Amino acid sequence: MTAFSLGTFGFPEVHADDRPIKLALRKGLALLVYLAEAKGAVARDVVATLLWPESPGETGRARLRRLLHRIEQTLGHAVFETDRSSVRWSPALELKVDTHLFEGACDRGDFEQGCQIYRSDFLAGFVLDDCPEFGEWAFFRREALRGRLMHALERLVQDKNAAGEHFAATAHAGRLVELDPLSEVYGRHLIRSLLLAGDRSAAERHHAALTERLRGELGVAPEAETEALMSPAAASHDVPATRYVKGAGVHLAYQTYGSGPLDILVMPGFVSHVERAWEHPASRTFLASLMKLGRLIVFDRRGIGLSDRVGSAPGIDVTAEDIGTVLRAANARRVVLFGASECGPACIKFAVDEQRLVAGLILFGALAKGCWSPDYPHALRASQYDAWRQHLVAQWGGPVGIETFAPSLAGDPQARAWWAGLLRAASSPGGISAVLEAFRDADVRHLLAQIAVPTLVLHRRGDQAVRIAAGRDMASRIKGAQFVELDGNDHWFFAGDQGPVLEAIRGFVGALGEGKSRT
Repeated sequence: MTAFSLGTFGFPEVHADDRPIKLALRKGLALLVYLAEAKGAVARDVVATLLWPESPGETGRARLRRLLHRIEQTLGHAVFETDRSSVRWSPALELKVDTHLFEGACDRGDFEQGCQIYRSDFLAGFVLDDCPEFGEWAFFRREALRGRLMHALERLVQDKNAAGEHFAATAHAGRLVELDPLSEVYGRHLIRSLLLAGDRSAAERHHAALTERLRGELGVAPEAETEALMSPAAASHDVPATRYVKGAGVHLAYQTYGSGPLDILVMPGFVSHVERAWEHPASRTFLASLMKLGRLIVFDRRGIGLSDRVGSAPGIDVTAEDIGTVLRAANARRVVLFGASECGPACIKFAVDEQRLVAGLILFGALAKGCWSPDYPHALRASQYDAWRQHLVAQWGGPVGIETFAPSLAGDPQARAWWAGLLRAASSPGGISAVLEAFRDADVRHLLAQIAVPTLVLHRRGDQAVRIAAGRDMASRIKGAQFVELDGNDHWFFAGDQGPVLEAIRGFVGALGEGKSRT
C-alpha cells in the first residue's frame, strides 16, 4: 500500500513515500487538500465549482478531468477513485493528514501531542485569488481547527499547573497569549503560571505588556482580578478551579462558587465560557450577586467553551442529560435553574424530567420554539433565522451581534473586545452554525404544561433578539408562572440595569426558601 502524508498546517507540503512531489498547479494542491479533508467521495460538480467558479459547468468538469490526470501523471500512479459523478482519494492509499492527526489527539485527550502537531494555522499563506469559494471553505476549516487548539492549550495550562509543572504551563499559556493578545483571561493564565513557577520578574514584564496593549488598543485599564495577581497576597488567594466531569463520553467543564441552602445553575445562552464569563465587569457583578443567594454552578455545554468539542450539535435532550451529569458531580441538592435565551428549553426539559431535584425555574429572554410556524408567530421565520445565522457565522471572531444582544454595551471597546474573544474561545464558525441550526428546529411547547415547579419568566420589553411576545406566550402555558416585564432592550441578563432583574430573582428565590422552611 502506498503511503501519503499531507501537511496542511502552514503552507502545505506533500510527500509520497518520503519523496517531495512537485505540483505545477496550485489548484492541484488545493484539490488534494480538499479531497483529503472531505474523508469520502465528493461530487465532481462541487469540486469544479469550488476551483473554477467562473467557468460554465461542462468547462469546469473538463478542467477537473485534466487536473486529475495531470496529478496522477506527476505522482506516477493512480491516487483517485472516480466515477461519472464523484471523485475521492483512492481507498488503496494510506493517507495521513496532519489535521486528522491533530483532531484525533484532541478527541482522545492527548492535548500535548495535538498542540505539537499544530505548527501553524491551516493553509496559512495559501491563497487562490480566483477561487473565493475555496477561500471561504478554508477560512471556516481554519477557524474550527484554531478553536480546538485554543481549547487544548487551556486544558494543558490547567493540567500542568495542577500537576505542579508550572514551567510547562507557562509555555502553553504563552502560546495562548500569542493567539489572542487582548484576552485578559489568557494574560492571567500566563502571569499566574509564571508566578507559580517562581519567575516573578517575567510575570511583571508580561503584566506590563498586557497593560500597555489594553490601554493602547482598547483604551481600558486591566481589571481588578488582573491587578490582584501582582499583589503580595495573590499567592494565597484561592481561585476556584475549573473542574471536569465525564458524561456520555464527553468531558464537561464546570465551576462552583459560594455556598447556601440552594444551588443556582446558570446557563447563559448559545455560547458560554466558564472562565471568560468572569472577565467582563458587568457579567462578573451579576454572577457575584447570585452567589449571595446560594451556591453558584456554571458549566459549558458539550461542544462549547472549555468542554470537549463534539462532531454534532448538542440537542435539548442531550443538554438536559448534561445538566444532570454536572449537578451530580457538584453534589447538588435543591437547584434553581436559570436558563437564558437558547438554554431555556434544556432547563425546561430537565425541570420536567427531574422535578424532585428542581426547586425552581427561572427563564430569561427565552422562547419555547426556535422559529415561526402558523401557530407560533413569536419567532423569526426559518429563512430569516438562517440569514441571521449565516451573518453571525460570517462575522465570527469579531464582536458580531453585540448591537442586538446588548445595545447598551455596543459602544464600549472593552465589552466589544471581550465578546469577540469569548466567541473565539467558545466555538468555531462551523461549530456554532450547527448549534444554531439545531436550535432553529427546537420546540418544547408540549413540555410547558408539564412543569410543576415554581417558575419565574423574565423578559425585557425592548429585547431585540427575542420578542417579548415569546416570553408572554411561554409564561401563559406554565401553570402558576410569574411573568415580569422589565424595562430596557438588552438581551443579555447582565447588560443594562441589573437591579430589577436581581430584585425579581431575589424575591423568587427568597419565596422558595420560605416555602421549604414551612414544610
